[in-house]
Amino acid sequence: MSMENMKKSKWSFLANLDVIVASVILAILIILTFAGVIWRYVFHAPFTWLEEVQTSCMVWITFAAAGAAFRSGNHVAIEMIVDLMPEKVQKVMEIMIAVIVVVILGFLFVQTIPYLKIFLESGRSTSMLHIPYIVVYGISLFSYVDMVISFIYSILHGVKSEAKEAAGSDE
Repeated sequence: MSMENMKKSKWSFLANLDVIVASVILAILIILTFAGVIWRYVFHAPFTWLEEVQTSCMVWITFAAAGAAFRSGNHVAIEMIVDLMPEKVQKVMEIMIAVIVVVILGFLFVQTIPYLKIFLESGRSTSMLHIPYIVVYGISLFSYVDMVISFIYSILHGVKSEAKEAAGSDE
């Protein structure tokens, strides 16, 4: 493998780290949930800690995958109203939407810091496994940064949602 291909490979890995993390945790969630059902109904010995792990996995999957949704243009959006406007108005609205999205993500980032600080200082943890809440929710700060970077990437590279791509190919 050439040096250039290695660099591309490393960049591709890093650029998709959020998807990799979300996928691995989703696999863990599915395996543990399946095992939990088997243990509960076949062996009559439920995992008492399973709900804590499932909740933590869902938090991590949601936050880890959010950046990828922005990057691929598949985040929830109501494009119908924007698409009804004249092209110049659409451009202005797209800029306004971009600013609003970045401001909201920045606001969420800033508002999350005090909560994470409380978790860190208090040492609060889950009741059964004693997983520190900072571990469960700490991904949120990284996720907000990832979402902003991914959103800016999608704007700069003209990424469109699959629905818009499909609509564009019909014309």
